[in-house]
Amino acid sequence: MIERLLPAYVSCAATREQSVPDGTLFPEEEALVANSVAKRRDDFTTARACARRALARLGLPPVPVLHGKRGMPLWPEGIVGSLTHCDGYRAAALARAADVLSLGIDAEPNAPLPSGVGELVTLPSERARFPAPVPGGAGEIHWDRLLFSAKESVFKTWYPLTLTELDFEEADLTVHREDDRAAEGTFTARLLRTDPALPPTLEGHWRVEDGIVATSVLLRPDWREAGGAAEGGAGR
Repeated sequence: MIERLLPAYVSCAATREQSVPDGTLFPEEEALVANSVAKRRDDFTTARACARRALARLGLPPVPVLHGKRGMPLWPEGIVGSLTHCDGYRAAALARAADVLSLGIDAEPNAPLPSGVGELVTLPSERARFPAPVPGGAGEIHWDRLLFSAKESVFKTWYPLTLTELDFEEADLTVHREDDRAAEGTFTARLLRTDPALPPTLEGHWRVEDGIVATSVLLRPDWREAGGAAEGGAGR
């Protein structure tokens, strides 16, 4: 699913399984989850199995995938990437730094956010732009959850370049889709707090499939020459 949101030069691997046969950890990784509950351990292990599959598709050997502040994955030199996991879906997306400056992916269940959470992670202007339900459309899309996922992808793109926090209210997102019945489309994120490392606007892609919302943002190294906005990157 996530591979449909990113270009072919991004190596993607995903699974819907809670655990996978190749889900073993390096000792350094094992130390990070030694005291974790079973679900956290499964999420961590399966996401790293996906990461090693994605590395292999780039012709690279398996390595430990540790993390820095805010859980940011630490990749081999010359590699950028992102991980995501939720109930029913785990994925990794990796690319060479020559092709991608930063990227973020996120997956969430296609279900409403818990009561009160939507107001904390979305702006009134964003909620006012939610598309209206269309009878006979592609199935119910929970726009609050989609917006939350899209912001997660934005933040995962932002953080490795700035190493600073970006709050939910510091990005104003507009969701687009080709027609009222589509279960996929794009989104535009206008950054309300800017940084020289990023353009003021990021573009992303989203898709809803089999009960999962997936989103992605990709920023190329030449974004300044390309017109000052990140590309969404679909078309794998």
